[in-house]
Amino acid sequence: MKIGVLKTDDVRKELVGEFGEYPDMFAELLRAQDPALEFVTYEVQRGHYPADIDEVDAYLITGSKTGIYEDKEWIAPLMDFVRELHNRKKPTIGICFGHQLIAEALGGRARKSDKGWGVGVHSYEIQESPSWMSEPQESFSLLVSHQDQVEEAPPDAKILASSDFCPMAMMQIGDHMLTFQAHPEFTKPYSNSLMELRREAFGEDVVEKGQTSLQNDIHESTVARWMLEFLRQ
Repeated sequence: MKIGVLKTDDVRKELVGEFGEYPDMFAELLRAQDPALEFVTYEVQRGHYPADIDEVDAYLITGSKTGIYEDKEWIAPLMDFVRELHNRKKPTIGICFGHQLIAEALGGRARKSDKGWGVGVHSYEIQESPSWMSEPQESFSLLVSHQDQVEEAPPDAKILASSDFCPMAMMQIGDHMLTFQAHPEFTKPYSNSLMELRREAFGEDVVEKGQTSLQNDIHESTVARWMLEFLRQ
């Protein structure tokens, strides 16, 4: 399977040498489940798109520090591309910003949450276990870094997982789109380094709580398997 990564942000220059760019993180996460996977990166924040939508088998939209409500010239074309992916029923996964963008592009709503920043390890309760989910469980935990959230799901979306902090944490739209607010591609060292770099923006209390949460388990391998099972269904 060849996956096209729609890259919507760059890793902070202070961290890229140690952790790589976001497509590198996703490749490491998913190749741990299937070493034969191929990846192609499209710098959509710089206007780079595939010449043919079918030149890859599936798409993955990364996270971004940009809010979907910001006046950035690359956001509207990406929403148009998401609508085309939806119309063509192209297998697509959205992560964090990608989760919010898909919701907004297809008739939902994503905004800055009055709950503030979520960082570190967050846990979610499974609300529905679709047939493609080979390892259904009652809950899972992943690393997060966000203050924006989906507040209104698009029509026909199913909410698969939620928490008190993030009620729309995992969504499925049709049989071709799956989205997560959390970051399965993040590692704990990356999350910790990001919190240190953004301590002033996050606030001391948020960072302290987030760093303490890094003691908790995360289920990135399980979620990676879910992602691939969904794309292959």
